[in-house]
Amino acid sequence: MTNTKKPLILVTNDDGVKAKGIRALIQAVRPFGDVVVVAPDKSMSGMSHAITVKVPLYLAKVSSEDGLEVYKSNGTPADCVKLAINALLKRKPDFLVSGINHGTNSSVSVHYSGTMGGAREGAFYGIPAIGFSLCDYMPDADFTAAAPICADVLRSVIAKGMPTGVYYNVNIPKGESVKGIKICRQAKGHWAEEFDKRIDPHGRNYYWLTGEFENTEPDATDTDEWALRNGYASLVPCRTDATCYETRQTLL
Repeated sequence: MTNTKKPLILVTNDDGVKAKGIRALIQAVRPFGDVVVVAPDKSMSGMSHAITVKVPLYLAKVSSEDGLEVYKSNGTPADCVKLAINALLKRKPDFLVSGINHGTNSSVSVHYSGTMGGAREGAFYGIPAIGFSLCDYMPDADFTAAAPICADVLRSVIAKGMPTGVYYNVNIPKGESVKGIKICRQAKGHWAEEFDKRIDPHGRNYYWLTGEFENTEPDATDTDEWALRNGYASLVPCRTDATCYETRQTLL
């Protein structure tokens, strides 16, 4: 990067460096500063905050132009953030954005998501970090309405800042129009998981994970699930501190 006065924005994702969603996110954030992309070379969906410790990590430049450098790695989203900060960049990024994920990461999915693992890793380093997801799992999903939401949220973070140790989980409904952004809390619920049992050509059993999300408070109007069902993008502020302070008080 030639202009060190501009904000430095690190971009990652879990769908891979070639995904349509990350291309949309790059274009959304480019007006705000110099952009460096470090993303997995293949899909790492569902990897949460996994890091690679048993095989070497590689980093290869994909492309370079004024204000934009793109790299790929065989690592997870969290690996990509670690590599960018500790092995590639000459200074700590001013902001980190992850996504745009193909598929929702609302409610408890924030814990499974590689997209959010990348954002959380940025927050570990004290970097204002945002994970973006679109409620459309298709590879050719339309990000036309999602990209301006990403730009609006980043613009707000640049103007207002973000507390240390906090990262944002932003989910955007599928469709051509979004009513706006609602500040929400994480909906309570769980995945009702099923395993489709099959037999391979060698006679061995194998399983495909299936199932669906069950919202246990469908009528609550302050949750991310409600916002998405009603045409709004949801923004849930999350924190890296996993301490349950209420329980701590009862144990003292």
